[in-house]
Amino acid sequence: MSLLDRQRTEGTATPSRLRAGADGGGRDRGVDGLRAYAIGGVVFGHWLVTALVLGADGALRTASPLAAMPALAPATWLFQTLGLFFFVSGYASARSLRSAAGRGLGPAGWLGSRLGRLGRPVSLLLGGWLAVLAVAALLGTPAGTLRTAATLVVSPLWFLLPLVALIAATGPLSRALDRYGPVRLAVPAVALVTLSDLVGRVDEGWPVPLPGDGVWRVPVAVLAGWLLPYLLGMALADGRLGGRRVAVGLLLGGAAGMVVLGWAGYPVSAVGVPGDGMSNLDPPSLFAVCLALAQIGVALLVRPALGRLLARPGRWAPVDRLNRVAMGVYLWHQSTLLGVTALVALLARLAGAGAVPGLHTAPDGAGWVAARLAWLPLLVLVLAVLVGRTGRDRPAGRQYER
Repeated sequence: MSLLDRQRTEGTATPSRLRAGADGGGRDRGVDGLRAYAIGGVVFGHWLVTALVLGADGALRTASPLAAMPALAPATWLFQTLGLFFFVSGYASARSLRSAAGRGLGPAGWLGSRLGRLGRPVSLLLGGWLAVLAVAALLGTPAGTLRTAATLVVSPLWFLLPLVALIAATGPLSRALDRYGPVRLAVPAVALVTLSDLVGRVDEGWPVPLPGDGVWRVPVAVLAGWLLPYLLGMALADGRLGGRRVAVGLLLGGAAGMVVLGWAGYPVSAVGVPGDGMSNLDPPSLFAVCLALAQIGVALLVRPALGRLLARPGRWAPVDRLNRVAMGVYLWHQSTLLGVTALVALLARLAGAGAVPGLHTAPDGAGWVAARLAWLPLLVLVLAVLVGRTGRDRPAGRQYER
């Protein structure tokens, strides 16, 4: 019996196993805490690995501190949290579908409502930046800066494609989970990511032609790679992923896979580094899948304690606020970095100053990292203002409608 069918037969009551760590309104504060961490990891991770270097021609171009400081690569394991985000998204979608069925809303209505909430913030982002870039071009902004701006604005949107596809498939996936279980569904997903990796790593002199990766490899790997954490999140919502043994197994299995793959030649960094022949994120590789499993294992272990920690209203309020504006935070965080960097560059030029450390200088050492960390409070403040003016809170008290 699927999640949807079970809800129809049992009514709106939530099984007691799903109420562990939940508040009086049915929210699991441990999961909400994990979602807040996942969003924060993506935002701060991008801000720390994206340098906008001011060239001699006055144009801003991207650079990565990981290229000059490869020893920082393990830090990306903490900040590349897309696997964890798909995990909590799968949990939220499964709970939301069940809640909608209890209110008499069918799968089509639920899907339309859920996907409809993505349209407004995406339209605001694209419309606003089209106007800004058009004006900037008319004012003579260097072409390199315009290309950098367009790339940073559009790049976060790729994440929406697999998310929308997986949300649309939540109903069928719930039925498949009931019939086959998460392990049997995980096998083909891992196999597809493995095939993608093999095709991507084949030398040009390989004697036997393999299917070209230009058509199928990236979309298949993206869907298969993030399907696994999404399925695990749905399994948690259905009470299939409880127990410390499962959490430890995911953590140790994922960590062991990362070690083996690193030994086999996969990049250690969880994100792409200029100059590396392969990226673990474009498309997601087996290394990224193993990292997601390890993060989910840790998440399952800390979830009960995190739920207790957030039981107090003062600790819960900022987490709840961040969860209700999560999509706006995600969509606008790179725009915030770009806007602050460009504005400071303009002010520095008017004042006759040179490149500002941490914003316009090359990321070539610990001094740049310290300077970038010093700019983070301002970036957070500007992002909060942007989201507050362009975003719209989710209604408080709704069960997993995010």
